[in-house]
Amino acid sequence: MFKDYNMNQVVLPIDLSYKLQENDVAFAVNELVEAIPDEAFSGFLRSTGCPAYHPKMMIKLILCAYTQSTFSGRKIKCLRGL
Repeated sequence: MFKDYNMNQVVLPIDLSYKLQENDVAFAVNELVEAIPDEAFSGFLRSTGCPAYHPKMMIKLILCAYTQSTFSGRKIKCLRGL
């Protein structure tokens, strides 16, 4: 079981001073990862323990960090704006 993962949330604390441009690489990463079928992640499902974050969300986070030349997990954790 994965934690709830919804890209179309209605209620969200939005900082209106920060907005992605229409040609931002984050949109390309999102489209790329969303094209992966959900069946590809079925091997990661576990029925015991704490629910994990959805693999699609984690892949998006890592790929967006890589596009910013951030390759360290510790630095990814500290990034702002991703």
